[in-house]
Formats: sequence, structure tokens, C-alpha cells
Amino acid sequence: MKLTTIAMAAALVVAPALMNAQSNHDINQRKIEQQHRIRQGVRSGELTPRETARLERRERGIHREEHAMRRADGGRLTRQDRRILNRRENVQSRRIYRLKHNRRVD
Repeated sequence: MKLTTIAMAAALVVAPALMNAQSNHDINQRKIEQQHRIRQGVRSGELTPRETARLERRERGIHREEHAMRRADGGRLTRQDRRILNRRENVQSRRIYRLKHNRRVD
């Protein structure tokens, strides 16, 4: 009985840390995928240099915002921070799609 209580207590302590690590991985993976989509658009000619510069500038802004959020909370992202960043990445994802499919070429 004691062993199960200790195991449950340990799970309650470890689970939030693992969830936070997973969400950080998700955020980082998403940034990598967005960059890949931009690079692919440049290679295929779907993105003009001006469009690419605009997308890269917005990506840098999201990245700076994430760093400021982490700095404010001791290196961690709160649930609200993750929600905000996810929304920003959703907007950026739609921008990438629209610019890649707007029929403008180099």
C-alpha cells in the first residue's frame, strides 16, 4: 500500500515536468517545420525574396517573444504563453500557405 502511495506521489510530481518538456518539444518542432516550409518555398520558387524576408522577420518576432516569455517565468513557458505562441504560429502557418499559393514567382 505504501509503495503505491509513493508511486502516485512521484507521478504527480513528475507528470507536469514531462508535460512541460513535451510542449516545449512541440513548440520547437513546430518552429523547425515552419522554417522547412519557408525554405521549401524558396527552393521551389513559390516564395519571392520579399515574401521570404517578411516571413523570416515574423518568425524572428515570434522567437523573440518566446524568449521574453521564458525570461519572465524563469526559463519556462506558462500554459497561457504556450497558447499565445501556438496562436501566433497558426497565423504564421496560414501566411506561409497563402504566400506559397499566390502564384507570384521570382
